[in-house]
Amino acid sequence: MRFCTLNLYNQLLTFMLTREEFVQLYEKYQAGQCTPDEIVLLNNYRDEMHLLDDEFDMAADEKQQMKNRIWQRLEESRSLQPVASKSYTWLKVAAVLLVFLSAGIAFIKYQQKDAAPFIAASEQASQPHIAPGGNKAFLTMANGKTIVLTDAKNGQLGTQAGMRVSKTKDGLLVYSAATATTGTATDANAMNTVSTPRGGQYQVILADGTKVWLNSVSSLKYPVSFDGNTRTVELAGEGYFEVAKNKNKPFIVKANGNSIEVLGTHFDISAYSDDRTVTTTLLEGSVRLRKGDATAMLIPGQQGISVSGSEGFNVQEANTEQAIAWKNGLFMFSNADIRTIMKQASRWYDVDVEYLDNLKGKEFGGKISRYKDISELMHNLELTGTIHFKVEGRRVIVMQ
Repeated sequence: MRFCTLNLYNQLLTFMLTREEFVQLYEKYQAGQCTPDEIVLLNNYRDEMHLLDDEFDMAADEKQQMKNRIWQRLEESRSLQPVASKSYTWLKVAAVLLVFLSAGIAFIKYQQKDAAPFIAASEQASQPHIAPGGNKAFLTMANGKTIVLTDAKNGQLGTQAGMRVSKTKDGLLVYSAATATTGTATDANAMNTVSTPRGGQYQVILADGTKVWLNSVSSLKYPVSFDGNTRTVELAGEGYFEVAKNKNKPFIVKANGNSIEVLGTHFDISAYSDDRTVTTTLLEGSVRLRKGDATAMLIPGQQGISVSGSEGFNVQEANTEQAIAWKNGLFMFSNADIRTIMKQASRWYDVDVEYLDNLKGKEFGGKISRYKDISELMHNLELTGTIHFKVEGRRVIVMQ
């Protein structure tokens, strides 16, 4: 296979590489045939591989045993004869982790105990095709009219309270001032709701310029025009907010009994009704959390977690990249159990999930594009040798 340096470089940086491509580049280095650009490529990829290695939560001897098994498997399938190297010892680390890298994913099993043999890609049975979600949503206007945004043509959808409501492109709804339009008193209190189904996502730009991204199975209720002393909206599910600054008019999000107050900032709120927690993750600015009499302040890089049925907030350091991975088109997990992973998958791929075995104690980490078929996600989880899937229609069965 001939290498295209720029193309492969882009693939490596986004985990979009096949095992064949990485193995060939590794062999090329070992043979002393890498160009200077390809050596730079390997250096740039080194940090990501070390990061993956560091995330293993197991004893050093267990980690080494697992690496040895993976490396042996890789040698058998590729007939590789690694050559000792002092200057690029990290390449061996990359190679032994390579079994987890396929079709844009790097999944790692945590707390490895008596693992079943690793399953090579060629041994996997093909799964039925279930496509990923996309830009799907419904707009419910103040008069009760519902518009299927997926089917609506680009352009103006209506005028309310002096605001023009437009679908400017696929996946984006925008509220902007309408010229020569005067809202009535009734219009001034007009509320709209955007909701996404399973397998849906959408973006809304509100009347004040605030941008909101909605994840699957989510809804946002908001005034068509912010005429009061506050800008108050209601969220169910998950949303990422980039709030337009206005010191004189706080922006308040109400979600599952929680209130999140900001002036102008970037944050994510996960408040699904089937989760026991409401999690607010702050990326920029500051927010004040309220629940009953309890309050908490967040600074960038923190998240506040509210548990259903209890007062107060647990404030902790956040993995902000993971918190907004969905907005950036990724599934991303760290020390996540299979039910957490499959709950997100069920919302995005519009599938039901059934569990046949006791899967407690199995934790995984990694990332994969949300725009790949669900079979890619399941296949790469199966590469750990500890989990298996069966698909029947739109039902996914999870078993050991």
